[in-house]
Amino acid sequence: MKTILEALQLTALNHGACSGAQQWFHQHDLGEIKSINPADEIIIARVQRASVEDYEKIMQAAQMAYQQWRQVPAPKRGELIRQIGEALRQHKDQLGTLVALEMGKSKQEADGEVQEMIDMADYAVGQSRMLYGLSMHSERPQHRMYEQWHPLGVIGIITAFNFPVAVWAWNAFIAAICGNVLIWKPSSKTPLCAVAVQHICNQVMQANGYSGIFNLFITDDNSLAQKLADDNRIALISFTGSVPVGRRIYERVALRMGKSLLELGGNNAIIVDETANLDLAIRAIVFGAIGTAGQRCTTTRRLIIHESIYEKLLKQLIASYQQIRIGNPLEKNVHMGPLVDGKAVQNYINAIDVIRQQGGTILYGGKVLPAPGFYVEPTIVQAENHWEIVQQETFAPILYVMSYQHLDQAIALQNNVPQGLSSALFTQNLQQAEYYLSVCGSDCGIANINIGTSGAEIGGAFGGEKETGGSREAGSDAWKVYMRRQTNTINWSNDLPLAQGIKFDI
Repeated sequence: MKTILEALQLTALNHGACSGAQQWFHQHDLGEIKSINPADEIIIARVQRASVEDYEKIMQAAQMAYQQWRQVPAPKRGELIRQIGEALRQHKDQLGTLVALEMGKSKQEADGEVQEMIDMADYAVGQSRMLYGLSMHSERPQHRMYEQWHPLGVIGIITAFNFPVAVWAWNAFIAAICGNVLIWKPSSKTPLCAVAVQHICNQVMQANGYSGIFNLFITDDNSLAQKLADDNRIALISFTGSVPVGRRIYERVALRMGKSLLELGGNNAIIVDETANLDLAIRAIVFGAIGTAGQRCTTTRRLIIHESIYEKLLKQLIASYQQIRIGNPLEKNVHMGPLVDGKAVQNYINAIDVIRQQGGTILYGGKVLPAPGFYVEPTIVQAENHWEIVQQETFAPILYVMSYQHLDQAIALQNNVPQGLSSALFTQNLQQAEYYLSVCGSDCGIANINIGTSGAEIGGAFGGEKETGGSREAGSDAWKVYMRRQTNTINWSNDLPLAQGIKFDI
């Protein structure tokens, strides 16, 4: 109980909007958003909805802050992110508890999510000294040509409930060291996590004499959230969520010639060939399929098994599922907590009904648990890849299994879905591994050998192809999406030669 109370203390001023200038707006006219514990369906707290007026105040504060922040040297910006990372270290246990309490993932997964924020802060500190441009040789004598990168301005970040703090950090920490200011619209299902993070940022920035860099507004009003997509003052929208919503945001931002970063749905597959280490494969499959109760964009949703080991692997997999401990995510040794809310449970029920209608065989699970809270059984289904339900992303712990005869067939099954986020092959065959990673193999943004689809490290660029959105965030050169490229040519001669040898004498 003490840990829970400490976690809630991080959200002491839980109003629906903060300008990032340590100013929380006290809006009471639009009602409240209830934060509900999915483990017992009890209301944790209430957050006031942000208003259109709140949004406008935040936008104006962000624009003003950008004028100053863009001129701060990038390493200095990195130093402030380092301090936020240190503050997150101090509050890791409390913030992890809050994530588990409000979202429902196990405490160890929630702590891991906060660690991901800390890792991202460390990464951003180093990146702040490596915002490199290029130097090019000019074809004209006594000319110097190079490129440099400038911040975009005000960036909107819209995050989903399943990673209520980490995905924000992927975007915010890198965007901030690049010289941008941020406006965050979190999921209305996890408002307290966002409030807690905002408090931490406010304290660090205030101690250093800065304000308006990190801003927050909380709403469940889609029309207000849409203002971010339609607002010409927002240079880039980073959206994490479903494909249908992402498509609408992309269209609206494109209409005003804005920039989008989209991290949308996944329908991720693991292929297990005849040479695979099954102990490794089983562990990866189980975590990938039931981690966060199947509510990750990288959740393993399809398992494609070589026919020679199909029965053996399924027997071991079902035995492993029987060992899964389901319960309150704050309790020790719990593997899987609840789904996020009643709507998620209904989506699970609907999917099970469709599976039965389409001829699927439920090998394990398939039931809603009767205890208080939004608990369901992790489920294994024998299915066909072309079925409509298999082609969709159901945000629940449902794993579809199927067999194959040769690797090209397995790859075709894996790739034959609209999404293209994460993928994996378990094999001890070097040629098969290299083939899978070649142009003939996986069409996903992430392709792994002998590790699962879920649990990406922050050092690599994260994202996927096709309906997943085509964007990248976190590591590698993903920082460039938050900046604009400028090519510069300096003529230090006393002449004015034209490129391509053009003569224009007057």
